[in-house]
Amino acid sequence: MSQLKLGIPKGSLQEPTFALFARAGFHFKISSRSYQPVVDDPELLPILLRPQEIPIYLAQGAIDAGLTGADWVADTGVELHEVCELRYSKLTNNPIRIVLAAHEDSPIQSVKDLEGKHVATEYVRLTERYLKANQVNASVEFSWGACEVKVPTLADAIVVNTETGNSLRAHNLRIVETLMTSTTRFVCNQAALDDEFKRAKIESLEILLTGAMNASRLVGLKMNLPKAQQDHILGLLPSLKQPTLSPLADPDWLAAEVILSETEVRTLIPELKRAGATGLVEYPLNKVIY
Repeated sequence: MSQLKLGIPKGSLQEPTFALFARAGFHFKISSRSYQPVVDDPELLPILLRPQEIPIYLAQGAIDAGLTGADWVADTGVELHEVCELRYSKLTNNPIRIVLAAHEDSPIQSVKDLEGKHVATEYVRLTERYLKANQVNASVEFSWGACEVKVPTLADAIVVNTETGNSLRAHNLRIVETLMTSTTRFVCNQAALDDEFKRAKIESLEILLTGAMNASRLVGLKMNLPKAQQDHILGLLPSLKQPTLSPLADPDWLAAEVILSETEVRTLIPELKRAGATGLVEYPLNKVIY
């Protein structure tokens, strides 16, 4: 049987990735002693890898496709095909930032102040290119994470990723400059696209994963409304949201159904209720395909 070798990011993105696939209809299981997840789709062969490694293994052809950050693709500098952007991370759906940070008391105020200084980072190649672009000579040391504790004793500055900035603030660090913003990307190599089965599987995954991402921010809302109040009640809905209307057994009433964002619904439900809508039901969505 043909299979698509799929790199799954290990670490902080692991559980959010499994959760996204679950909403897309794929259920993963993994034991505490194994790096080889199993999934209820025989056409997928998932392999758990550090997100830093996924672009490299894709370039080498060891795997066919994978989910990793745009930051790690940029750091490795390999040529890959981006299937789609999937805006999720370990805490929020917001992009992460790759930043240059220094201690609160440091005189470093810009990249130019790194001349002759020492920088610790996991993003060695990205940092070196950044320094070169700014014509700054500084030494760059690879760090196996926990860069924050190295400033100012072991390094003058660090280049790290941050989602909320909480870890930086907890270590009395401040952001000097942002090198790039990054989100999770579904990527593959050219060999996978040249294979008919793998290309079709990748395209199917794109549809289902983006559908699950779309649904993660939306809910469905059902309600019954009196025809006499139809224009007023439907006028409360956002102008671009057109509900589906259905007749009820009582000719004086209609059923309405609409898809909205969670933030819209929490404001609308009380307003709709006060305007005369009844039987309001909010329900979650798994996939929304545009």
